[in-house]
Amino acid sequence: MEGMAGQKSGLVWTVNIAAFLLVLLWTIPTLGLLVSSFRDRDQILSSGWWQSFSAQEATGFVRTGTGDDAVQQDGQYVIEGNVLAEGQSLIAWGTGAREPAAFQPGDTAEIGDGWQVAVAEDGRYRMTSDAPFEMRRGERIFVTTGAPARLTTENYSRVLNAEGLGRAFMNTLTVTIPATVIPILIAAFAAYALAWMEFPGRALLTAAVVGLLVVPLQVALIPLLRLHNELGIGKGYLGIWLAHTGFGLPLAIYLLRNYMVGLPREVIESARVDGATEFQIFRKIILPLSFPALASFAIFQFLWVWNDLLVATVFLGNTKEQLVMTGVLRELMGSKGGEWEILATSAFISIAVPLLVFFAMQKYLVRGLLAGSVKGG
Repeated sequence: MEGMAGQKSGLVWTVNIAAFLLVLLWTIPTLGLLVSSFRDRDQILSSGWWQSFSAQEATGFVRTGTGDDAVQQDGQYVIEGNVLAEGQSLIAWGTGAREPAAFQPGDTAEIGDGWQVAVAEDGRYRMTSDAPFEMRRGERIFVTTGAPARLTTENYSRVLNAEGLGRAFMNTLTVTIPATVIPILIAAFAAYALAWMEFPGRALLTAAVVGLLVVPLQVALIPLLRLHNELGIGKGYLGIWLAHTGFGLPLAIYLLRNYMVGLPREVIESARVDGATEFQIFRKIILPLSFPALASFAIFQFLWVWNDLLVATVFLGNTKEQLVMTGVLRELMGSKGGEWEILATSAFISIAVPLLVFFAMQKYLVRGLLAGSVKGG
């Protein structure tokens, strides 16, 4: 008994540590997406998300005015301007690409042909020469600038409205919630029947469920779509709900049946002796005891349906009114490949809901894993 108790304690610690590591591995990149979703493209390209709350440094160059912009002051030819954009501060500057930060604000540099250039701390530059400037293009002044951390919600406004992710979000919820609830309801009844009710052909039905687990999803897509079209439910929510239900039922029945078989037989037999019907036993005894297994499957089914693209494309369609979030993300990856702020915002929205569901149901998932492991041992 002591060995069994110690083994169970070690198993609890192992499962909890594994769940914690899984959550941690999922949380860190999600946090990066969250922070990046509030940044603009220049910030994403110039620094990592962990630097979002500190001043951002950037190096670039600006061109001065040309000889036509020069004015005479005190016998010298002068070109003036500013190297800073709004909100920037000057850290260092230079006159060549090899040493872009050779000078500090306020220094004066010689750039050849008797020209001098000085850049003040506020970004104003003054280039002087005793002779007229003979240049058609301005000289390059390299600057290292700093800008305060800036977060914006413009990405969300654009993604949810202009890019159509808001409509796709609602479509995904409309698909996912029924496609998660319906298989659980059907599988719970079927699993109880296969586990505790005696009837002819029970073993064959159980074997058929196990056999359906190895049938590839792609094999059934075209025949099932033809059947839906003949019934008049193709390219609609009812069709995709039934499709996800059919594809998810074998695994749901298999998992729940194996869990229910391990429930105490004495409790069920006592209820039968007391005159309880099969439905009363199922509703008042089996369901409460099986909640960890039901919650575990709900997590897996929700995540699978939420992240699905293939079934949604086949049974729902590709119009803007029908696209789910994975479909919109596919289009954004093709058309907005360089707009990292849009991709980061869209990716975070698509992963936020599954992450919340996982956190909310995590304790039930751990309980289900522990119960299954103990029974298996």
